[in-house]
Amino acid sequence: MQSCLDIDNSGSKSGSDSVGFVMGQRVHLTGDTRRIGTVKYVGAVEWYEGNWVGVDWDNGDGKHDGSHNGVRYFEAQGPKTASFVRPHNLSSGVTLLKALEFRYHGESTKEEQDEMYVLSATNKKVSIELLGIDKIQNKLSRFEELTSVSLAYLGVSSAGPPGHINTTIPRLKELDLTGNLLFDWREIAAICKDLPALVTLNLSYNIMSHDISGMPLLNHIKVVVLNHTGICWKQVEMLKDSLPLVEELHLMGNKLRGITPLSSDIVHGFDSLRLLNLENNFIASWDEILKLSQLKRLEQLFLNNNCISHIWYPDHNSLSKPPNSHELLGESFRPFQNLCCLLVGGNKIEDFSSIDTLNLFPNLLDIRLSENPIADPGKGGVPRFVFIARLAKVEILNGSQVSPRERKESEIRYVRLVMSKCHDNPEEIKKLHPRFAELKKFHGIENEKVANGATVPQKMSSSLISITLKCVAASIGEKAPLTKKLPATTTVAKLKILCESFFKIKSVKPKLFLQEEKLFWTSQGSPLPTLLDDDMTSLFDFGVGNGSTILVDEEC
Repeated sequence: MQSCLDIDNSGSKSGSDSVGFVMGQRVHLTGDTRRIGTVKYVGAVEWYEGNWVGVDWDNGDGKHDGSHNGVRYFEAQGPKTASFVRPHNLSSGVTLLKALEFRYHGESTKEEQDEMYVLSATNKKVSIELLGIDKIQNKLSRFEELTSVSLAYLGVSSAGPPGHINTTIPRLKELDLTGNLLFDWREIAAICKDLPALVTLNLSYNIMSHDISGMPLLNHIKVVVLNHTGICWKQVEMLKDSLPLVEELHLMGNKLRGITPLSSDIVHGFDSLRLLNLENNFIASWDEILKLSQLKRLEQLFLNNNCISHIWYPDHNSLSKPPNSHELLGESFRPFQNLCCLLVGGNKIEDFSSIDTLNLFPNLLDIRLSENPIADPGKGGVPRFVFIARLAKVEILNGSQVSPRERKESEIRYVRLVMSKCHDNPEEIKKLHPRFAELKKFHGIENEKVANGATVPQKMSSSLISITLKCVAASIGEKAPLTKKLPATTTVAKLKILCESFFKIKSVKPKLFLQEEKLFWTSQGSPLPTLLDDDMTSLFDFGVGNGSTILVDEEC
């Protein structure tokens, strides 16, 4: 019979059935350290002998919702996440040192060795022999020399006897306890106190208790990872006095909806915090994020995959401050003074005012906006060059470096785009495109317009522009350039079809580039041409005007 069913009646009533478990305790199924759950009930189940433990499983792989045969015993997180299990089929875990012994001193089983193979050309298993494995195992077995240890998913539930950890791994700096059975903060305190050299602690996927009272001072811990631990901001506030020197705090996947400071409207303390990771939560209002604006050392703020729809930069005086806060922060401290990296990908941002306000952050250089409606052309969003042009200081956008050449080309292209769309409405340009006048003057676009003798047409839908098509595809051979007059609203896809006809090419898929005018060449020569990478975008949206040259290449 399986070890965990709706009712697991395997095994008779015995002494093992009286082994105590407590409500809220973390357990795993015997023999499976990844099948983890929380004890929600201990006692009898009607019509069955002996004691039972009601477990709500983390992975949701249960049989019911905490009720059986019409009797409610506890509330589970879902309709089929819970099971009743005999006590002897559950494990309450092991000490940290027992897990350490198992991970680094334990020898590979025959089953594990059998799994180490590759398939030959004839689909036969060929065993793998790891060269130098004995030397590596010998080094890992010298616990006193270890500086980094991973004990993920090994059923660790306690620190063990005081002092034993320190004498065994005294040099440990990094400890990964992901996916274990830890839930009592007193055990965490005991582990940290026994490891004075510890700098980084990862407790991800340990569902921690809400009671954090009595935590000691742990001023040697610099990096704390609490992803998917069920922690709320109130508990984070309670931890900050115990972790005064923490520099990185990771709080991913904790269903956080808000930032709730204990003593004021904004968050204080965390004087050493440089990186705060709040990704994959449920934060919707930017007002919640503004409560972090006075963290004076905060440099990186990760907010990917939340529900934020609008960003704005506050007036310094609008923020609530406790008495004497000016003395604490200094009169000249601005909101998010030292923030240089802001990741807001995967949110619900769709307005340009949220983009333009990022220019007000004093030192913001690294920004992620991908997977927002405003960055998705399929949802009315705009391409990368528009963001680069509107964000004056950005040096890294969506994880990719913005080179000086890309910035120049993006800004020129953006100015032309605005001129083509908003020619008759200067006030609209000023309102909707705050950097337009600055960029137009900086790049001398007005001079280009006079030099070319071109004017932006009254109605773009009925205008014709004269462009030169130059074939540079190696496989096509030399072709004379062609000058054609086309509607400015011609899409890239349509132009590709026309190029196939103009140059009589059938077997080659065209790839189009806009060559920069000589007016904008530098002493280094011609800049790289701009790829026309969106088939549904019109020529004028790409900044193509009278006299422009389109290079016709071929797809690789």
